[in-house]
Amino acid sequence: MPKREQLPRTFKGKNVLITGGLGFIGSNLARRLVEYQAHVIIVDSLIPQYGGNLFNINGIEKKVTINIADIRDQYSMNYLVKEQDYIFNLAGQVSHIDSMEDPYTDLEINCRSQLSILEACRHNNPGVKIVFAGTRQQYGKPDYLPVDENHPQHPTDVNGINKMAGEWYHILYNNVYGIRATSLRLTNTYGPRQLMKHNRQGFVSVFMRQLMNGETIHLYGDGKQIRDFNYVEDVVDAFLLAAAFDECNGSIYNLGGDEPLMLIDFVKLLINIIGNGDFEMVAFPSDKKRIDIGDYYADYRKIRAVLGWRYRTSMQEGLSRTIEYYNNYKEYYWS
Repeated sequence: MPKREQLPRTFKGKNVLITGGLGFIGSNLARRLVEYQAHVIIVDSLIPQYGGNLFNINGIEKKVTINIADIRDQYSMNYLVKEQDYIFNLAGQVSHIDSMEDPYTDLEINCRSQLSILEACRHNNPGVKIVFAGTRQQYGKPDYLPVDENHPQHPTDVNGINKMAGEWYHILYNNVYGIRATSLRLTNTYGPRQLMKHNRQGFVSVFMRQLMNGETIHLYGDGKQIRDFNYVEDVVDAFLLAAAFDECNGSIYNLGGDEPLMLIDFVKLLINIIGNGDFEMVAFPSDKKRIDIGDYYADYRKIRAVLGWRYRTSMQEGLSRTIEYYNNYKEYYWS
Protein backbone atom coordinates (compact mmCIF):
# COMPACT_ATOMS: atom_id res chain seq x y z
CA MET A 1 0.00 0.00 0.00
CA PRO A 2 1.43 3.48 -0.86
CA LYS A 3 2.47 5.43 2.21
CA ARG A 4 0.01 8.26 1.57
CA GLU A 5 -2.93 5.85 1.69
CA GLN A 6 -1.84 4.69 5.16
CA LEU A 7 -2.14 8.13 6.74
CA PRO A 8 -5.80 8.01 7.88
CA ARG A 9 -5.14 4.81 9.81
CA THR A 10 -1.85 6.11 11.24
CA PHE A 11 -3.35 9.24 12.81
CA LYS A 12 -6.75 7.94 13.87
CA GLY A 13 -7.12 8.40 17.63
CA LYS A 14 -3.62 9.90 18.04
CA ASN A 15 -2.80 12.98 20.12
CA VAL A 16 -1.38 15.73 17.92
CA LEU A 17 -0.06 19.19 18.85
CA ILE A 18 0.30 21.88 16.17
CA THR A 19 2.29 24.99 17.09
CA GLY A 20 1.22 27.94 14.97
CA GLY A 21 -1.95 25.98 14.33
CA LEU A 22 -4.17 28.98 13.58
CA GLY A 23 -1.84 30.05 10.79
CA PHE A 24 -1.82 29.11 7.13
CA ILE A 25 -0.20 25.68 6.96
CA GLY A 26 -1.09 24.75 10.55
CA SER A 27 -4.82 25.25 10.08
CA ASN A 28 -4.87 23.24 6.84
CA LEU A 29 -2.97 20.49 8.65
CA ALA A 30 -5.46 20.61 11.53
CA ARG A 31 -8.37 20.20 9.14
CA ARG A 32 -6.83 17.09 7.60
CA LEU A 33 -6.07 15.59 11.01
CA VAL A 34 -9.67 16.17 12.12
CA GLU A 35 -10.73 14.34 8.96
CA TYR A 36 -8.44 11.48 10.05
CA GLN A 37 -10.06 11.50 13.54
CA ALA A 38 -6.97 12.59 15.45
CA HIS A 39 -7.19 14.48 18.77
CA VAL A 40 -5.79 17.89 17.84
CA ILE A 41 -4.48 20.63 20.12
CA ILE A 42 -3.71 23.93 18.40
CA VAL A 43 -1.22 26.28 20.03
CA ASP A 44 -1.02 29.82 18.71
CA SER A 45 -0.04 33.17 20.19
CA LEU A 46 -2.37 35.11 17.84
CA ILE A 47 0.24 37.87 17.56
CA PRO A 48 -1.57 40.08 15.01
CA GLN A 49 1.12 40.38 12.33
CA TYR A 50 2.01 36.66 12.25
CA GLY A 51 -0.99 35.16 10.49
CA GLY A 52 -3.00 33.37 13.16
CA ASN A 53 -6.68 33.66 12.23
CA LEU A 54 -9.56 32.03 14.09
CA PHE A 55 -11.58 31.84 10.87
CA ASN A 56 -8.98 29.39 9.56
CA ILE A 57 -10.60 26.66 11.65
CA ASN A 58 -14.16 27.63 10.75
CA GLY A 59 -16.25 24.46 10.77
CA ILE A 60 -13.84 22.40 12.89
CA GLU A 61 -13.56 24.68 15.92
CA LYS A 62 -15.58 22.26 18.09
CA LYS A 63 -13.43 19.33 16.99
CA VAL A 64 -10.08 20.76 18.14
CA THR A 65 -8.71 22.21 21.36
CA ILE A 66 -7.27 25.72 21.10
CA ASN A 67 -4.64 26.99 23.52
CA ILE A 68 -3.63 30.63 23.13
CA ALA A 69 -0.02 30.52 24.26
CA ASP A 70 3.41 31.70 23.19
CA ILE A 71 5.89 28.93 22.46
CA ARG A 72 8.58 31.04 24.15
CA ASP A 73 6.82 30.26 27.47
CA GLN A 74 8.68 27.24 28.83
CA TYR A 75 6.06 26.47 31.50
CA SER A 76 3.26 26.32 28.94
CA MET A 77 5.26 24.09 26.65
CA ASN A 78 6.22 21.74 29.48
CA TYR A 79 2.51 21.12 30.04
CA LEU A 80 1.34 21.09 26.43
CA VAL A 81 3.76 18.50 25.06
CA LYS A 82 2.75 15.84 27.58
CA GLU A 83 1.06 12.75 26.14
CA GLN A 84 1.35 13.97 22.55
CA ASP A 85 2.13 11.36 19.90
CA TYR A 86 3.10 13.93 17.27
CA ILE A 87 4.11 17.58 17.23
CA PHE A 88 4.03 19.67 14.07
CA ASN A 89 6.27 22.61 14.85
CA LEU A 90 5.08 25.39 12.57
CA ALA A 91 5.23 28.40 14.88
CA GLY A 92 7.75 30.96 13.76
CA GLN A 93 8.49 34.42 12.46
CA VAL A 94 8.63 34.02 8.67
CA SER A 95 9.08 37.58 7.37
CA HIS A 96 12.52 38.13 5.89
CA ILE A 97 12.06 41.91 6.05
CA ASP A 98 10.97 41.85 9.71
CA SER A 99 13.95 39.70 10.60
CA MET A 100 16.29 42.39 9.31
CA GLU A 101 14.43 45.22 11.02
CA ASP A 102 13.99 43.39 14.35
CA PRO A 103 16.57 40.59 14.53
CA TYR A 104 16.17 40.05 18.28
CA THR A 105 12.49 39.07 18.00
CA ASP A 106 13.35 36.74 15.14
CA LEU A 107 16.05 35.18 17.32
CA GLU A 108 13.61 34.70 20.20
CA ILE A 109 10.90 33.07 18.09
CA ASN A 110 12.98 31.03 15.66
CA CYS A 111 15.76 29.90 18.00
CA ARG A 112 15.00 30.22 21.70
CA SER A 113 11.42 29.05 21.32
CA GLN A 114 12.56 25.97 19.40
CA LEU A 115 14.76 25.05 22.34
CA SER A 116 11.78 25.59 24.66
CA ILE A 117 9.78 23.01 22.70
CA LEU A 118 12.64 20.52 22.47
CA GLU A 119 13.57 20.85 26.14
CA ALA A 120 9.92 20.39 27.09
CA CYS A 121 9.88 17.19 25.07
CA ARG A 122 13.20 15.96 26.48
CA HIS A 123 11.93 16.28 30.05
CA ASN A 124 8.23 15.50 29.61
CA ASN A 125 7.70 13.43 26.47
CA PRO A 126 10.89 12.01 24.93
CA GLY A 127 8.91 9.49 22.85
CA VAL A 128 7.16 12.11 20.73
CA LYS A 129 7.75 12.58 16.98
CA ILE A 130 8.36 16.17 15.79
CA VAL A 131 8.26 17.62 12.27
CA PHE A 132 9.85 21.06 11.90
CA ALA A 133 9.09 23.62 9.18
CA GLY A 134 12.35 24.76 7.63
CA THR A 135 12.68 27.02 4.60
CA ARG A 136 14.40 27.38 1.24
CA GLN A 137 15.68 30.72 2.58
CA GLN A 138 18.32 28.78 4.50
CA TYR A 139 20.18 28.15 1.24
CA GLY A 140 20.48 31.80 0.31
CA LYS A 141 21.48 32.60 -3.26
CA PRO A 142 21.88 29.25 -5.04
CA ASP A 143 25.26 28.07 -6.31
CA TYR A 144 23.51 25.66 -8.69
CA LEU A 145 20.00 24.62 -9.73
CA PRO A 146 17.99 22.67 -8.85
CA VAL A 147 18.97 22.99 -5.19
CA ASP A 148 19.36 19.66 -3.38
CA GLU A 149 19.78 19.03 0.35
CA ASN A 150 23.57 18.93 0.02
CA HIS A 151 23.70 22.49 -1.28
CA PRO A 152 25.72 24.81 1.03
CA GLN A 153 23.66 27.04 3.29
CA HIS A 154 24.59 30.72 3.13
CA PRO A 155 21.45 32.68 4.11
CA THR A 156 21.02 36.26 2.96
CA ASP A 157 18.99 37.42 5.97
CA VAL A 158 18.61 36.95 9.72
CA ASN A 159 15.50 34.80 9.25
CA GLY A 160 17.41 32.26 7.17
CA ILE A 161 20.17 32.01 9.78
CA ASN A 162 17.75 31.54 12.66
CA LYS A 163 15.61 29.01 10.77
CA MET A 164 18.80 27.09 10.00
CA ALA A 165 19.67 27.04 13.70
CA GLY A 166 16.12 26.00 14.66
CA GLU A 167 16.30 23.12 12.21
CA TRP A 168 19.62 21.89 13.56
CA TYR A 169 18.40 22.01 17.14
CA HIS A 170 15.83 19.43 16.07
CA ILE A 171 18.38 17.23 14.33
CA LEU A 172 20.73 17.50 17.33
CA TYR A 173 18.00 16.42 19.77
CA ASN A 174 17.20 13.54 17.45
CA ASN A 175 20.81 12.42 17.34
CA VAL A 176 21.76 13.02 20.98
CA TYR A 177 18.55 12.54 22.96
CA GLY A 178 16.62 10.21 20.67
CA ILE A 179 13.70 12.62 20.22
CA ARG A 180 12.55 11.65 16.74
CA ALA A 181 12.64 14.71 14.51
CA THR A 182 12.50 15.55 10.82
CA SER A 183 12.74 18.87 9.00
CA LEU A 184 11.06 19.91 5.75
CA ARG A 185 12.55 22.84 3.85
CA LEU A 186 9.54 24.55 2.31
CA THR A 187 9.50 26.58 -0.87
CA ASN A 188 6.72 29.04 -1.85
CA THR A 189 3.60 27.50 -0.32
CA TYR A 190 0.27 28.95 -1.42
CA GLY A 191 -3.41 28.19 -0.98
CA PRO A 192 -6.48 28.95 1.15
CA ARG A 193 -6.04 30.47 4.63
CA GLN A 194 -2.80 32.29 3.86
CA LEU A 195 -2.19 35.65 5.52
CA MET A 196 -3.34 38.34 3.07
CA LYS A 197 -3.61 41.57 5.02
CA HIS A 198 -0.04 42.89 4.65
CA ASN A 199 3.03 42.62 2.43
CA ARG A 200 5.49 41.04 4.82
CA GLN A 201 5.04 37.29 4.31
CA GLY A 202 5.87 36.45 0.73
CA PHE A 203 5.03 37.67 -2.73
CA VAL A 204 2.32 35.12 -3.62
CA SER A 205 -0.30 36.52 -1.24
CA VAL A 206 0.76 40.09 -2.02
CA PHE A 207 0.30 39.68 -5.77
CA MET A 208 -2.99 37.86 -5.31
CA ARG A 209 -4.43 40.52 -3.03
CA GLN A 210 -3.29 43.36 -5.27
CA LEU A 211 -4.91 41.86 -8.35
CA MET A 212 -8.13 41.08 -6.48
CA ASN A 213 -8.16 44.71 -5.29
CA GLY A 214 -7.76 45.97 -8.86
CA GLU A 215 -4.25 47.29 -8.17
CA THR A 216 -1.23 47.17 -10.47
CA ILE A 217 1.52 44.74 -9.41
CA HIS A 218 5.04 46.14 -9.21
CA LEU A 219 7.58 43.56 -10.39
CA TYR A 220 11.15 44.22 -9.31
CA GLY A 221 13.96 44.20 -11.85
CA ASP A 222 13.14 42.35 -15.05
CA GLY A 223 10.66 39.94 -13.41
CA LYS A 224 12.61 36.95 -14.64
CA GLN A 225 13.52 35.57 -11.22
CA ILE A 226 12.55 31.88 -11.15
CA ARG A 227 10.63 30.31 -8.25
CA ASP A 228 8.91 26.99 -7.57
CA PHE A 229 5.61 26.54 -5.76
CA ASN A 230 3.63 24.04 -3.67
CA TYR A 231 -0.08 23.99 -3.05
CA VAL A 232 -0.81 23.77 0.67
CA GLU A 233 -2.63 20.40 0.52
CA ASP A 234 0.50 18.84 -1.00
CA VAL A 235 2.57 20.37 1.79
CA VAL A 236 0.16 18.89 4.37
CA ASP A 237 0.78 15.48 2.76
CA ALA A 238 4.52 15.95 3.26
CA PHE A 239 4.19 16.85 6.95
CA LEU A 240 1.97 13.87 7.65
CA LEU A 241 4.26 11.46 5.80
CA ALA A 242 7.33 12.78 7.62
CA ALA A 243 5.57 12.29 10.97
CA ALA A 244 4.17 8.85 10.21
CA PHE A 245 7.29 7.04 9.02
CA ASP A 246 10.40 6.65 11.14
CA GLU A 247 12.81 5.97 8.27
CA CYS A 248 13.09 9.75 7.93
CA ASN A 249 14.05 10.45 11.57
CA GLY A 250 17.04 12.77 11.80
CA SER A 251 16.76 13.70 8.13
CA ILE A 252 16.11 16.90 6.20
CA TYR A 253 14.06 17.09 3.01
CA ASN A 254 13.36 19.68 0.36
CA LEU A 255 9.87 20.22 -0.93
CA GLY A 256 9.52 21.58 -4.43
CA GLY A 257 7.40 21.88 -7.52
CA ASP A 258 7.50 20.63 -11.09
CA GLU A 259 6.47 23.95 -12.63
CA PRO A 260 9.18 26.55 -11.87
CA LEU A 261 8.05 29.92 -13.21
CA MET A 262 9.58 33.30 -13.78
CA LEU A 263 7.74 35.83 -11.62
CA ILE A 264 6.46 37.62 -14.70
CA ASP A 265 4.89 34.37 -15.94
CA PHE A 266 3.45 33.66 -12.51
CA VAL A 267 1.77 37.08 -12.53
CA LYS A 268 0.42 36.52 -16.04
CA LEU A 269 -1.06 33.20 -14.91
CA LEU A 270 -2.71 34.89 -11.93
CA ILE A 271 -4.15 37.62 -14.15
CA ASN A 272 -5.54 34.99 -16.50
CA ILE A 273 -7.23 33.08 -13.64
CA ILE A 274 -8.63 36.21 -11.95
CA GLY A 275 -9.74 37.65 -15.27
CA ASN A 276 -8.26 41.13 -14.87
CA GLY A 277 -5.25 43.04 -13.61
CA ASP A 278 -1.98 44.52 -14.72
CA PHE A 279 1.69 44.80 -13.77
CA GLU A 280 4.64 47.08 -14.36
CA MET A 281 8.38 46.74 -13.95
CA VAL A 282 10.07 48.86 -11.27
CA ALA A 283 13.58 49.14 -9.87
CA PHE A 284 14.52 46.89 -6.95
CA PRO A 285 14.27 48.74 -3.60
CA SER A 286 17.69 48.64 -1.96
CA ASP A 287 16.48 46.89 1.21
CA LYS A 288 14.92 44.06 -0.80
CA LYS A 289 17.74 43.80 -3.33
CA ARG A 290 20.23 43.11 -0.53
CA ILE A 291 18.37 39.96 0.53
CA ASP A 292 17.07 38.77 -2.85
CA ILE A 293 18.23 35.24 -3.72
CA GLY A 294 17.83 35.42 -7.49
CA ASP A 295 16.59 32.18 -9.06
CA TYR A 296 15.55 29.21 -6.93
CA TYR A 297 13.90 25.87 -7.50
CA ALA A 298 14.40 22.67 -5.54
CA ASP A 299 15.38 19.09 -6.20
CA TYR A 300 12.92 17.03 -4.14
CA ARG A 301 13.93 13.56 -5.28
CA LYS A 302 15.08 12.60 -1.78
CA ILE A 303 11.64 12.88 -0.13
CA ARG A 304 10.04 11.23 -3.15
CA ALA A 305 12.40 8.25 -2.86
CA VAL A 306 11.98 7.79 0.90
CA LEU A 307 8.35 8.76 1.51
CA GLY A 308 6.75 8.69 -1.92
CA TRP A 309 5.83 12.37 -1.68
CA ARG A 310 5.39 14.26 -4.91
CA TYR A 311 4.04 17.47 -6.35
CA ARG A 312 0.39 16.70 -7.15
CA THR A 313 -1.52 19.94 -7.70
CA SER A 314 -0.84 21.96 -10.85
CA MET A 315 -0.43 25.72 -10.63
CA GLN A 316 -3.59 26.29 -12.65
CA GLU A 317 -5.65 24.08 -10.35
CA GLY A 318 -4.11 25.29 -7.10
CA LEU A 319 -4.36 28.98 -7.90
CA SER A 320 -7.93 28.58 -9.14
CA ARG A 321 -8.95 26.92 -5.86
CA THR A 322 -7.17 29.65 -3.89
CA ILE A 323 -8.81 32.53 -5.74
CA GLU A 324 -12.21 30.88 -5.33
CA TYR A 325 -11.65 30.58 -1.58
CA TYR A 326 -10.76 34.24 -1.16
CA ASN A 327 -13.64 35.35 -3.35
CA ASN A 328 -15.93 33.54 -0.91
CA TYR A 329 -14.26 34.62 2.34
CA LYS A 330 -12.43 37.84 1.52
CA GLU A 331 -13.88 39.68 4.53
CA TYR A 332 -11.98 37.40 6.92
CA TYR A 333 -8.55 37.92 5.34
CA TRP A 334 -8.36 41.52 4.18
CA SER A 335 -7.53 43.93 7.01
